[in-house]
Amino acid sequence: MEPLTPDRSAVLAWFEPRRLAYPWRRTREPYRVLVSEVMLQQTQAARVEGAYRRFLRRFPSLRALAAAPRREVLVAWDGLGYNRRAVALAEAARRIVREHGGRVPREPAALRTLPGVGPYTAAAVASIAFGVPVAAVDTNVRRVVSRALGGAEDLGSARVRELAQAWLDPTDPGGWNQALMDLGRELCRPTPRCEACPLRPVCRAVLSGPAHAPHHPRRAEPFEGSMRQVRGAVVRALRVRPSATVPELAAVVGEPEERVREAVRRLAAEGILEHRGARVRLAS
Repeated sequence: MEPLTPDRSAVLAWFEPRRLAYPWRRTREPYRVLVSEVMLQQTQAARVEGAYRRFLRRFPSLRALAAAPRREVLVAWDGLGYNRRAVALAEAARRIVREHGGRVPREPAALRTLPGVGPYTAAAVASIAFGVPVAAVDTNVRRVVSRALGGAEDLGSARVRELAQAWLDPTDPGGWNQALMDLGRELCRPTPRCEACPLRPVCRAVLSGPAHAPHHPRRAEPFEGSMRQVRGAVVRALRVRPSATVPELAAVVGEPEERVREAVRRLAAEGILEHRGARVRLAS
């Protein structure tokens, strides 16, 4: 049986009160859209909002970010975690200046060549900033499309992209992409809230039988006690001091020296830290 093609109006009506909920939704300026989309990778919107405003006050333009020392970028990234994204975003800004005349490229294929920009981020930037009619498919959108159009938990990447592209609103692709992402994050969760979903009357998963049995996602690695926690603590310590030795860092973050040494090694390999003899500091 061919998947349904639900009317978009119910989703758009549901999304309308959320359309301007965040500062990055009140602009189509490509640099600001790029910053927001990189920040939103693996980070909840509520955590991003304050950091986004602070970051843009410090780096109000792409050229300002491209010219900034890496240390300043990492300091401005405070509170967001996954610090390699800051390194990638700064390098993307420099590459845009070198290779694109300081203008964020419009086409998804060109965007995907930038550090830290994968298929979803490229499609999101292209559709939101430039109105390019391309579907942005993240985990949330994949669930919505698979369930609503195919009645399945996962139709597979190729089929989801095909259906998402066919369902795209060509008059406002950026808004539609954000609407589906919000729908997946708020209602079409791994354990869905079908009773509140605007797609319930036409959702193939609902129409083909009983609503989804609760689906329990794979348990994420606990943050407490993880190497990610140690890495974050090391970076925070170095944001407020020019440099430190591993023993000094271990004393500050309250972790064994070997764990701190491993965290430093990984962070240096990612370009976040650099060594000066026995001392380490945020990369310049």
